[in-house]
Amino acid sequence: MSSLGFIATGAAQAAIELHVPALVADAVASRIAAKDATLWGPAAETEASVRLGWVDAAETSAALVPGILALRDELRAEGVNRIVLAGMGGSSLAPEVIAATCDVELVVCDSTDPEMVAGILADRLATTALVVSSKSGSTVETDSQRRVFEQAFNDAGVDARRRIIVVTDPGSPMDKASRAAGYRAVFNADPNVGGRYSALTAFGLVPAGLAGVDIEEFLEEAAAAAEFLAEDDEDNIALALGAAMAGTVPLRNKLIFADEGSGLVGFADWAEQLIAESTGKSETGVLPVVVEAGAPETTSTAADLLQIRLVADTGLLTDDDVDSDSASVCISGSLGAQMLLWEYATVVAGRLLGIDPFDQPDVEAAKVAARALLEATPEPVPAVLNQDSIEVRASDGLLDGVTDLEGALRALLAALPADGYLGVQAYLDRHGDASLEGIRPALAAATGRPVTFGWGPRFLHSTGQFHKGGPRIGAYLQVTADSAMDLSIPGLPFTFGELISAQASGDAKVLADLGRPVLRLHLRDKESGIAQLDKIIQGLA
Repeated sequence: MSSLGFIATGAAQAAIELHVPALVADAVASRIAAKDATLWGPAAETEASVRLGWVDAAETSAALVPGILALRDELRAEGVNRIVLAGMGGSSLAPEVIAATCDVELVVCDSTDPEMVAGILADRLATTALVVSSKSGSTVETDSQRRVFEQAFNDAGVDARRRIIVVTDPGSPMDKASRAAGYRAVFNADPNVGGRYSALTAFGLVPAGLAGVDIEEFLEEAAAAAEFLAEDDEDNIALALGAAMAGTVPLRNKLIFADEGSGLVGFADWAEQLIAESTGKSETGVLPVVVEAGAPETTSTAADLLQIRLVADTGLLTDDDVDSDSASVCISGSLGAQMLLWEYATVVAGRLLGIDPFDQPDVEAAKVAARALLEATPEPVPAVLNQDSIEVRASDGLLDGVTDLEGALRALLAALPADGYLGVQAYLDRHGDASLEGIRPALAAATGRPVTFGWGPRFLHSTGQFHKGGPRIGAYLQVTADSAMDLSIPGLPFTFGELISAQASGDAKVLADLGRPVLRLHLRDKESGIAQLDKIIQGLA
Protein backbone atom coordinates (compact mmCIF):
# COMPACT_ATOMS: atom_id res chain seq x y z
CA MET A 1 0.00 0.00 0.00
CA SER A 2 1.13 3.54 -0.75
CA SER A 3 1.27 6.12 2.04
CA LEU A 4 0.11 8.80 -0.40
CA GLY A 5 -3.13 10.70 -0.02
CA PHE A 6 -4.80 12.82 -2.70
CA ILE A 7 -7.92 14.99 -3.06
CA ALA A 8 -8.75 17.09 -6.12
CA THR A 9 -11.56 19.61 -6.53
CA GLY A 10 -13.02 21.94 -9.11
CA ALA A 11 -11.04 22.41 -12.32
CA ALA A 12 -8.36 19.99 -11.06
CA GLN A 13 -10.91 17.17 -10.75
CA ALA A 14 -12.35 18.06 -14.15
CA ALA A 15 -8.88 17.77 -15.71
CA ILE A 16 -8.41 14.37 -14.09
CA GLU A 17 -11.73 13.12 -15.47
CA LEU A 18 -10.80 14.47 -18.90
CA HIS A 19 -7.28 13.07 -19.22
CA VAL A 20 -6.71 10.10 -16.90
CA PRO A 21 -8.78 7.56 -18.88
CA ALA A 22 -6.66 8.26 -21.97
CA LEU A 23 -3.44 8.09 -19.94
CA VAL A 24 -4.52 4.69 -18.63
CA ALA A 25 -5.52 3.51 -22.11
CA ASP A 26 -2.11 4.56 -23.42
CA ALA A 27 -0.40 2.65 -20.56
CA VAL A 28 1.55 5.79 -19.67
CA ALA A 29 2.37 4.79 -16.09
CA SER A 30 3.71 1.34 -16.93
CA ARG A 31 5.60 2.72 -19.92
CA ILE A 32 7.31 5.28 -17.67
CA ALA A 33 8.26 2.47 -15.32
CA ALA A 34 9.58 0.49 -18.29
CA LYS A 35 11.67 3.54 -19.37
CA ASP A 36 9.87 3.97 -22.67
CA ALA A 37 11.58 6.97 -24.26
CA THR A 38 8.91 7.38 -26.94
CA LEU A 39 6.29 8.82 -24.57
CA TRP A 40 7.16 12.46 -25.27
CA GLY A 41 7.44 12.33 -29.06
CA PRO A 42 10.27 11.87 -31.56
CA ALA A 43 12.01 15.17 -30.74
CA ALA A 44 12.41 14.18 -27.10
CA GLU A 45 13.32 10.54 -27.63
CA THR A 46 17.10 10.94 -27.71
CA GLU A 47 17.18 12.86 -24.43
CA ALA A 48 14.55 10.71 -22.74
CA SER A 49 16.45 7.54 -23.59
CA VAL A 50 19.24 8.58 -21.22
CA ARG A 51 17.16 10.31 -18.55
CA LEU A 52 14.82 7.68 -17.10
CA GLY A 53 17.10 6.03 -14.56
CA TRP A 54 15.19 7.68 -11.73
CA VAL A 55 12.15 5.42 -12.08
CA ASP A 56 13.88 2.49 -10.33
CA ALA A 57 16.38 4.50 -8.27
CA ALA A 58 14.74 3.42 -5.00
CA GLU A 59 15.92 -0.09 -5.82
CA THR A 60 19.21 0.52 -7.63
CA SER A 61 20.49 3.09 -5.13
CA ALA A 62 20.28 0.63 -2.24
CA ALA A 63 23.77 -0.56 -3.18
CA LEU A 64 25.17 2.86 -2.21
CA VAL A 65 23.89 2.75 1.36
CA PRO A 66 26.58 0.59 3.04
CA GLY A 67 29.42 2.72 1.68
CA ILE A 68 27.75 5.95 2.73
CA LEU A 69 27.06 4.71 6.26
CA ALA A 70 30.60 3.31 6.62
CA LEU A 71 32.09 6.67 5.63
CA ARG A 72 29.76 8.48 8.02
CA ASP A 73 30.98 6.29 10.88
CA GLU A 74 34.62 6.86 9.91
CA LEU A 75 34.17 10.63 9.87
CA ARG A 76 32.40 10.66 13.20
CA ALA A 77 35.17 8.53 14.74
CA GLU A 78 37.60 11.24 13.58
CA GLY A 79 35.50 13.99 15.19
CA VAL A 80 34.05 15.23 11.90
CA ASN A 81 30.39 15.93 12.56
CA ARG A 82 29.49 18.86 10.29
CA ILE A 83 28.68 18.22 6.64
CA VAL A 84 28.72 21.08 4.14
CA LEU A 85 27.30 20.51 0.67
CA ALA A 86 28.63 22.46 -2.31
CA GLY A 87 26.13 22.02 -5.11
CA MET A 88 23.50 23.82 -7.14
CA GLY A 89 19.93 23.04 -8.19
CA GLY A 90 19.30 19.33 -8.40
CA SER A 91 22.54 18.62 -6.57
CA SER A 92 21.50 20.55 -3.47
CA LEU A 93 17.72 20.99 -3.19
CA ALA A 94 16.81 17.33 -2.58
CA PRO A 95 19.40 16.63 0.15
CA GLU A 96 18.51 19.94 1.80
CA VAL A 97 14.85 18.88 2.05
CA ILE A 98 15.71 15.34 3.13
CA ALA A 99 17.97 16.55 5.95
CA ALA A 100 15.62 19.31 7.11
CA THR A 101 12.61 16.97 7.15
CA CYS A 102 14.60 14.49 9.25
CA ASP A 103 15.81 17.30 11.57
CA VAL A 104 19.45 16.67 10.69
CA GLU A 105 21.99 19.47 10.16
CA LEU A 106 23.26 19.77 6.59
CA VAL A 107 24.82 23.09 5.62
CA VAL A 108 24.08 23.85 1.97
CA CYS A 109 26.50 26.20 0.21
CA ASP A 110 24.60 27.02 -2.98
CA SER A 111 25.52 30.67 -3.38
CA THR A 112 28.25 32.89 -4.74
CA ASP A 113 27.45 35.67 -2.27
CA PRO A 114 30.82 36.30 -0.57
CA GLU A 115 29.31 36.92 2.86
CA MET A 116 27.31 33.69 2.77
CA VAL A 117 30.28 31.61 1.60
CA ALA A 118 32.61 33.26 4.12
CA GLY A 119 30.13 32.66 6.93
CA ILE A 120 29.97 28.94 6.14
CA LEU A 121 33.76 28.76 5.93
CA ALA A 122 34.17 30.42 9.32
CA ASP A 123 31.99 27.98 11.24
CA ARG A 124 33.57 24.82 12.74
CA LEU A 125 35.97 24.19 9.87
CA ALA A 126 38.04 21.83 12.02
CA THR A 127 35.12 19.39 12.32
CA THR A 128 33.73 19.87 8.80
CA ALA A 129 33.70 17.65 5.73
CA LEU A 130 32.73 19.00 2.32
CA VAL A 131 30.57 17.11 -0.16
CA VAL A 132 31.04 18.46 -3.68
CA SER A 133 28.13 17.45 -5.93
CA SER A 134 28.05 18.03 -9.67
CA LYS A 135 27.28 15.78 -12.62
CA SER A 136 30.27 17.01 -14.61
CA GLY A 137 32.09 19.35 -12.25
CA SER A 138 31.81 22.24 -14.69
CA THR A 139 29.26 24.23 -12.65
CA VAL A 140 31.10 27.46 -11.87
CA GLU A 141 29.47 27.97 -8.47
CA THR A 142 30.32 24.46 -7.24
CA ASP A 143 33.86 24.58 -8.60
CA SER A 144 34.44 27.93 -6.88
CA GLN A 145 33.10 26.63 -3.58
CA ARG A 146 35.36 23.55 -3.77
CA ARG A 147 38.40 25.70 -4.48
CA VAL A 148 37.86 28.03 -1.53
CA PHE A 149 37.15 25.19 0.90
CA GLU A 150 40.18 23.21 -0.24
CA GLN A 151 42.43 26.17 0.41
CA ALA A 152 40.76 26.90 3.76
CA PHE A 153 41.28 23.32 4.93
CA ASN A 154 44.94 23.35 3.96
CA ASP A 155 45.54 26.81 5.44
CA ALA A 156 44.08 25.54 8.73
CA GLY A 157 46.47 22.59 8.80
CA VAL A 158 43.75 20.11 7.81
CA ASP A 159 44.47 17.72 4.95
CA ALA A 160 41.82 18.76 2.42
CA ARG A 161 42.06 15.43 0.65
CA ARG A 162 40.70 13.74 3.78
CA ARG A 163 37.78 16.17 4.09
CA ILE A 164 36.46 16.36 0.53
CA ILE A 165 33.91 13.84 -0.76
CA VAL A 166 32.69 14.00 -4.34
CA VAL A 167 29.42 12.97 -6.00
CA THR A 168 29.52 12.97 -9.79
CA ASP A 169 28.76 10.94 -12.89
CA PRO A 170 31.12 8.07 -13.70
CA GLY A 171 33.87 9.07 -16.10
CA SER A 172 33.06 12.77 -15.86
CA PRO A 173 35.91 15.32 -15.81
CA MET A 174 35.20 15.78 -12.10
CA ASP A 175 35.32 12.02 -11.50
CA LYS A 176 38.76 11.76 -13.09
CA ALA A 177 40.15 14.90 -11.46
CA SER A 178 38.86 13.97 -7.99
CA ARG A 179 40.38 10.51 -8.08
CA ALA A 180 43.67 11.96 -9.31
CA ALA A 181 43.59 14.51 -6.48
CA GLY A 182 43.16 11.73 -3.91
CA TYR A 183 39.97 13.02 -2.30
CA ARG A 184 38.53 11.00 0.58
CA ALA A 185 35.78 9.34 -1.46
CA VAL A 186 34.14 9.57 -4.86
CA PHE A 187 30.56 8.34 -5.23
CA ASN A 188 29.24 7.84 -8.74
CA ALA A 189 25.60 8.55 -9.52
CA ASP A 190 23.52 7.02 -12.27
CA PRO A 191 24.42 9.02 -15.42
CA ASN A 192 20.96 8.29 -16.82
CA VAL A 193 19.30 10.63 -14.32
CA GLY A 194 19.05 14.39 -14.77
CA GLY A 195 19.86 16.61 -11.81
CA ARG A 196 16.32 17.59 -10.87
CA TYR A 197 15.23 13.92 -10.87
CA SER A 198 18.20 12.78 -8.76
CA ALA A 199 16.72 12.85 -5.22
CA LEU A 200 16.86 9.06 -4.87
CA THR A 201 20.37 8.75 -6.33
CA ALA A 202 23.80 9.44 -4.88
CA PHE A 203 23.15 13.18 -5.20
CA GLY A 204 20.39 12.99 -2.60
CA LEU A 205 21.71 10.11 -0.53
CA VAL A 206 25.39 10.90 0.04
CA PRO A 207 25.10 14.34 1.69
CA ALA A 208 21.95 13.41 3.59
CA GLY A 209 23.35 10.07 4.73
CA LEU A 210 26.68 11.53 5.86
CA ALA A 211 24.77 14.18 7.79
CA GLY A 212 22.87 11.49 9.71
CA VAL A 213 19.63 10.79 7.83
CA ASP A 214 18.24 7.25 7.86
CA ILE A 215 18.60 6.87 4.10
CA GLU A 216 17.51 3.23 4.17
CA GLU A 217 14.09 4.28 5.44
CA PHE A 218 13.96 7.07 2.89
CA LEU A 219 14.52 4.62 0.03
CA GLU A 220 12.01 2.20 1.50
CA GLU A 221 9.35 4.93 1.45
CA ALA A 222 9.94 5.49 -2.24
CA ALA A 223 10.08 1.77 -3.02
CA ALA A 224 6.71 1.27 -1.32
CA ALA A 225 5.17 3.85 -3.65
CA ALA A 226 6.95 2.74 -6.83
CA GLU A 227 4.77 -0.27 -7.57
CA PHE A 228 1.55 1.73 -7.13
CA LEU A 229 2.78 4.64 -9.28
CA ALA A 230 3.62 2.29 -12.16
CA GLU A 231 0.08 0.89 -12.43
CA ASP A 232 -2.15 1.72 -15.38
CA ASP A 233 -5.12 2.42 -13.16
CA GLU A 234 -7.51 5.35 -12.91
CA ASP A 235 -6.73 5.52 -9.18
CA ASN A 236 -3.03 6.16 -9.88
CA ILE A 237 -2.26 9.40 -8.06
CA ALA A 238 0.66 10.24 -10.38
CA LEU A 239 -1.63 10.26 -13.41
CA ALA A 240 -4.19 12.34 -11.54
CA LEU A 241 -1.62 14.85 -10.32
CA GLY A 242 -0.02 15.18 -13.76
CA ALA A 243 -3.45 15.77 -15.30
CA ALA A 244 -4.31 18.41 -12.70
CA MET A 245 -0.98 20.17 -13.23
CA ALA A 246 -1.10 20.35 -17.02
CA GLY A 247 -4.60 19.41 -18.18
CA THR A 248 -6.96 22.11 -16.97
CA VAL A 249 -8.96 23.91 -19.67
CA PRO A 250 -7.92 26.65 -20.06
CA LEU A 251 -4.52 25.84 -18.58
CA ARG A 252 -4.05 27.03 -15.00
CA ASN A 253 -0.33 27.56 -15.38
CA LYS A 254 0.55 28.87 -11.91
CA LEU A 255 0.68 26.26 -9.16
CA ILE A 256 0.33 27.90 -5.74
CA PHE A 257 2.27 25.73 -3.28
CA ALA A 258 1.25 26.21 0.35
CA ASP A 259 2.47 23.91 3.12
CA GLU A 260 -0.25 23.33 5.68
CA GLY A 261 1.67 21.20 8.15
CA SER A 262 2.92 18.44 5.84
CA GLY A 263 6.06 17.95 7.91
CA LEU A 264 8.15 17.96 4.72
CA VAL A 265 10.43 20.92 5.38
CA GLY A 266 11.15 22.93 2.24
CA PHE A 267 9.50 20.37 -0.04
CA ALA A 268 7.90 23.03 -2.24
CA ASP A 269 11.34 24.50 -3.03
CA TRP A 270 12.44 21.12 -4.39
CA ALA A 271 9.21 20.67 -6.36
CA GLU A 272 9.61 24.21 -7.72
CA GLN A 273 12.82 23.29 -9.54
CA LEU A 274 11.52 19.93 -10.72
CA ILE A 275 8.39 21.40 -12.29
CA ALA A 276 9.66 24.77 -13.54
CA GLU A 277 12.79 23.42 -15.19
CA SER A 278 10.98 20.41 -16.65
CA THR A 279 7.98 22.23 -18.14
CA GLY A 280 9.07 25.83 -18.75
CA LYS A 281 10.10 25.76 -22.40
CA SER A 282 8.78 26.43 -25.91
CA GLU A 283 6.87 29.36 -24.36
CA THR A 284 4.63 27.04 -22.37
CA GLY A 285 4.83 25.32 -18.98
CA VAL A 286 3.51 25.57 -15.44
CA LEU A 287 5.11 27.80 -12.82
CA PRO A 288 5.27 26.70 -9.18
CA VAL A 289 4.77 29.63 -6.81
CA VAL A 290 5.93 28.83 -3.28
CA VAL A 291 3.95 30.83 -0.73
CA GLU A 292 3.30 31.01 2.99
CA ALA A 293 0.15 29.49 4.50
CA GLY A 294 -2.56 32.13 4.23
CA ALA A 295 -0.68 34.12 1.55
CA PRO A 296 -2.72 36.35 -0.80
CA GLU A 297 -2.43 33.82 -3.64
CA THR A 298 -4.10 31.09 -1.57
CA THR A 299 -7.42 32.95 -1.50
CA SER A 300 -7.30 34.20 -5.10
CA THR A 301 -9.97 32.98 -7.50
CA ALA A 302 -7.96 33.96 -10.59
CA ALA A 303 -8.62 31.62 -13.50
CA ASP A 304 -4.94 30.84 -14.09
CA LEU A 305 -4.16 29.60 -10.54
CA LEU A 306 -4.24 26.03 -9.21
CA GLN A 307 -3.92 25.57 -5.46
CA ILE A 308 -1.50 22.86 -4.28
CA ARG A 309 -1.96 22.13 -0.57
CA LEU A 310 0.68 20.00 1.16
CA VAL A 311 -0.97 18.50 4.24
CA ALA A 312 -0.12 16.00 6.96
CA ASP A 313 -2.88 13.52 6.12
CA THR A 314 -5.64 13.96 3.56
CA GLY A 315 -7.60 11.29 5.41
CA LEU A 316 -8.08 13.70 8.31
CA LEU A 317 -9.52 16.51 6.19
CA THR A 318 -13.23 17.23 6.64
CA ASP A 319 -15.71 18.82 4.26
CA ASP A 320 -14.99 22.12 5.99
CA ASP A 321 -11.29 21.77 5.10
CA VAL A 322 -11.88 21.24 1.37
CA ASP A 323 -13.78 23.66 -0.86
CA SER A 324 -15.33 21.47 -3.54
CA ASP A 325 -15.66 24.42 -5.91
CA SER A 326 -12.03 25.61 -5.74
CA ALA A 327 -9.40 24.51 -8.25
CA SER A 328 -7.16 22.65 -5.82
CA VAL A 329 -5.21 19.54 -5.00
CA CYS A 330 -4.45 18.31 -1.46
CA ILE A 331 -1.58 15.85 -1.09
CA SER A 332 -0.02 13.97 1.81
CA GLY A 333 2.57 11.25 2.14
CA SER A 334 6.06 10.37 3.31
CA LEU A 335 9.01 12.22 1.82
CA GLY A 336 10.42 9.38 -0.29
CA ALA A 337 6.98 8.52 -1.68
CA GLN A 338 6.18 12.14 -2.49
CA MET A 339 9.46 12.73 -4.30
CA LEU A 340 8.83 9.77 -6.59
CA LEU A 341 5.18 10.82 -7.04
CA TRP A 342 6.10 14.33 -8.19
CA GLU A 343 8.75 12.99 -10.57
CA TYR A 344 6.16 10.73 -12.19
CA ALA A 345 3.52 13.47 -12.26
CA THR A 346 5.92 15.99 -13.80
CA VAL A 347 6.76 13.76 -16.76
CA VAL A 348 3.05 13.01 -17.20
CA ALA A 349 2.48 16.78 -17.28
CA GLY A 350 5.23 17.06 -19.90
CA ARG A 351 3.40 14.59 -22.11
CA LEU A 352 0.15 16.57 -21.81
CA LEU A 353 1.96 19.84 -22.57
CA GLY A 354 3.72 18.33 -25.56
CA ILE A 355 7.24 19.15 -24.34
CA ASP A 356 10.41 17.26 -23.42
CA PRO A 357 10.48 17.19 -19.59
CA PHE A 358 14.16 16.23 -19.47
CA ASP A 359 15.96 19.08 -21.25
CA GLN A 360 16.59 22.64 -20.09
CA PRO A 361 17.43 24.58 -23.26
CA ASP A 362 17.39 28.06 -21.72
CA VAL A 363 19.44 27.49 -18.55
CA GLU A 364 22.70 28.10 -20.38
CA ALA A 365 21.74 31.58 -21.62
CA ALA A 366 22.39 33.37 -18.32
CA LYS A 367 25.63 31.41 -17.83
CA VAL A 368 26.93 32.53 -21.23
CA ALA A 369 26.05 36.14 -20.48
CA ALA A 370 27.76 35.96 -17.07
CA ARG A 371 30.92 34.45 -18.57
CA ALA A 372 31.04 37.21 -21.16
CA LEU A 373 30.84 39.84 -18.44
CA LEU A 374 33.59 38.16 -16.40
CA GLU A 375 35.88 37.98 -19.41
CA ALA A 376 35.34 41.63 -20.35
CA THR A 377 35.73 44.85 -18.37
CA PRO A 378 32.39 46.49 -19.11
CA GLU A 379 31.60 50.03 -18.17
CA PRO A 380 29.16 50.04 -15.22
CA VAL A 381 25.58 50.78 -16.25
CA PRO A 382 24.67 54.12 -14.70
CA ALA A 383 21.79 54.27 -12.27
CA VAL A 384 18.61 55.86 -13.56
CA LEU A 385 18.07 57.35 -10.11
CA ASN A 386 19.40 57.12 -6.57
CA GLN A 387 17.30 57.27 -3.44
CA ASP A 388 18.94 57.03 -0.03
CA SER A 389 20.63 53.58 0.07
CA ILE A 390 19.30 52.30 -3.25
CA GLU A 391 20.46 52.69 -6.84
CA VAL A 392 17.81 52.05 -9.49
CA ARG A 393 18.40 50.56 -12.95
CA ALA A 394 15.89 49.13 -15.41
CA SER A 395 15.30 47.64 -18.83
CA ASP A 396 14.75 50.15 -21.61
CA GLY A 397 11.58 52.20 -21.40
CA LEU A 398 10.37 50.87 -18.07
CA LEU A 399 11.08 54.02 -16.05
CA ASP A 400 10.23 56.74 -18.54
CA GLY A 401 9.09 59.73 -16.49
CA VAL A 402 9.74 58.04 -13.13
CA THR A 403 11.45 60.18 -10.49
CA ASP A 404 11.55 58.08 -7.31
CA LEU A 405 11.82 54.51 -6.03
CA GLU A 406 8.12 54.12 -5.31
CA GLY A 407 7.35 55.22 -8.84
CA ALA A 408 9.85 52.71 -10.19
CA LEU A 409 8.19 49.88 -8.29
CA ARG A 410 4.74 50.98 -9.43
CA ALA A 411 5.98 51.10 -13.03
CA LEU A 412 7.20 47.50 -12.75
CA LEU A 413 3.90 46.32 -11.30
CA ALA A 414 1.99 48.18 -14.00
CA ALA A 415 3.99 46.27 -16.62
CA LEU A 416 2.57 42.94 -15.41
CA PRO A 417 0.19 41.33 -17.92
CA ALA A 418 -3.26 40.40 -16.64
CA ASP A 419 -2.16 36.75 -16.59
CA GLY A 420 1.41 37.50 -15.52
CA TYR A 421 3.58 36.88 -12.50
CA LEU A 422 6.27 38.85 -10.70
CA GLY A 423 9.62 37.19 -10.06
CA VAL A 424 11.74 38.56 -7.21
CA GLN A 425 15.42 37.68 -7.62
CA ALA A 426 17.59 38.38 -4.57
CA TYR A 427 21.34 38.11 -5.15
CA LEU A 428 22.14 38.30 -1.44
CA ASP A 429 23.01 36.06 1.51
CA ARG A 430 19.94 33.85 1.98
CA HIS A 431 20.99 33.17 5.57
CA GLY A 432 21.94 36.65 6.74
CA ASP A 433 19.44 38.57 4.61
CA ALA A 434 16.45 36.25 5.03
CA SER A 435 14.24 39.14 6.19
CA LEU A 436 14.01 40.32 2.58
CA GLU A 437 11.57 37.46 1.89
CA GLY A 438 8.97 39.52 3.75
CA ILE A 439 8.45 41.62 0.61
CA ARG A 440 6.98 38.63 -1.27
CA PRO A 441 3.49 38.54 0.29
CA ALA A 442 3.36 42.34 0.29
CA LEU A 443 4.03 42.43 -3.44
CA ALA A 444 1.41 39.72 -3.99
CA ALA A 445 -1.12 41.83 -2.10
CA ALA A 446 -0.17 44.94 -4.09
CA THR A 447 -0.38 43.29 -7.50
CA GLY A 448 -3.12 40.74 -7.01
CA ARG A 449 -0.87 38.41 -9.01
CA PRO A 450 1.41 35.48 -8.07
CA VAL A 451 4.89 36.43 -6.87
CA THR A 452 7.87 34.07 -6.82
CA PHE A 453 10.93 34.69 -4.66
CA GLY A 454 14.30 33.23 -5.62
CA TRP A 455 17.76 33.59 -4.11
CA GLY A 456 20.40 34.19 -6.76
CA PRO A 457 22.19 32.41 -8.27
CA ARG A 458 20.29 29.42 -6.79
CA PHE A 459 17.10 30.14 -8.75
CA LEU A 460 19.04 30.18 -12.06
CA HIS A 461 19.17 26.38 -11.73
CA SER A 462 15.43 26.28 -10.99
CA THR A 463 12.80 28.81 -12.05
CA GLY A 464 15.41 30.49 -14.28
CA GLN A 465 14.51 28.03 -17.05
CA PHE A 466 10.82 28.99 -16.85
CA HIS A 467 11.64 32.72 -16.83
CA LYS A 468 13.36 32.43 -20.19
CA GLY A 469 11.73 29.39 -21.77
CA GLY A 470 8.17 29.67 -20.49
CA PRO A 471 5.36 32.04 -21.48
CA ARG A 472 6.49 35.64 -21.89
CA ILE A 473 4.31 36.91 -19.04
CA GLY A 474 6.80 37.66 -16.26
CA ALA A 475 8.14 40.89 -14.83
CA TYR A 476 11.23 40.80 -12.65
CA LEU A 477 12.50 42.64 -9.59
CA GLN A 478 16.21 42.04 -9.10
CA VAL A 479 17.86 43.00 -5.80
CA THR A 480 21.65 43.19 -5.53
CA ALA A 481 23.90 44.76 -2.92
CA ASP A 482 27.34 45.97 -1.99
CA SER A 483 29.04 43.50 0.30
CA ALA A 484 30.98 44.36 3.43
CA MET A 485 33.72 42.04 2.19
CA ASP A 486 34.79 40.00 -0.81
CA LEU A 487 36.37 36.58 -1.16
CA SER A 488 38.93 35.50 -3.73
CA ILE A 489 38.59 32.18 -5.56
CA PRO A 490 41.89 30.26 -5.66
CA GLY A 491 43.11 29.71 -9.21
CA LEU A 492 40.43 31.88 -10.84
CA PRO A 493 40.82 35.48 -12.07
CA PHE A 494 37.66 36.76 -10.37
CA THR A 495 36.23 36.96 -6.85
CA PHE A 496 32.93 35.73 -5.47
CA GLY A 497 31.71 39.32 -5.45
CA GLU A 498 32.56 39.76 -9.11
CA LEU A 499 30.99 36.40 -9.97
CA ILE A 500 27.62 37.08 -8.32
CA SER A 501 27.51 40.56 -9.86
CA ALA A 502 28.14 39.09 -13.32
CA GLN A 503 25.48 36.45 -12.77
CA ALA A 504 22.90 39.07 -11.84
CA SER A 505 23.80 41.35 -14.74
CA GLY A 506 23.89 38.45 -17.19
CA ASP A 507 20.45 37.19 -16.26
CA ALA A 508 18.97 40.69 -16.33
CA LYS A 509 20.35 41.18 -19.84
CA VAL A 510 18.91 37.89 -21.12
CA LEU A 511 15.48 38.70 -19.70
CA ALA A 512 15.55 42.25 -21.10
CA ASP A 513 16.62 40.92 -24.51
CA LEU A 514 13.50 38.73 -24.43
CA GLY A 515 11.43 41.88 -24.03
CA ARG A 516 10.63 41.39 -20.35
CA PRO A 517 10.55 44.29 -17.86
CA VAL A 518 13.39 44.12 -15.33
CA LEU A 519 13.88 46.51 -12.41
CA ARG A 520 17.25 46.23 -10.67
CA LEU A 521 17.64 47.72 -7.21
CA HIS A 522 21.19 47.85 -5.88
CA LEU A 523 21.53 48.33 -2.13
CA ARG A 524 24.62 50.37 -1.27
CA ASP A 525 24.03 49.51 2.38
CA LYS A 526 22.20 46.22 2.86
CA GLU A 527 20.64 46.76 6.27
CA SER A 528 19.25 50.20 5.58
CA GLY A 529 18.45 49.33 1.97
CA ILE A 530 16.36 46.29 2.92
CA ALA A 531 14.51 48.35 5.53
CA GLN A 532 13.88 51.13 3.02
CA LEU A 533 12.66 48.74 0.35
CA ASP A 534 10.41 46.87 2.77
CA LYS A 535 8.81 50.10 3.96
CA ILE A 536 8.00 51.27 0.44
CA ILE A 537 6.65 47.89 -0.69
CA GLN A 538 4.48 47.49 2.40
CA GLY A 539 2.92 50.83 1.48
CA LEU A 540 2.14 49.85 -2.10
CA ALA A 541 -0.87 47.75 -1.16
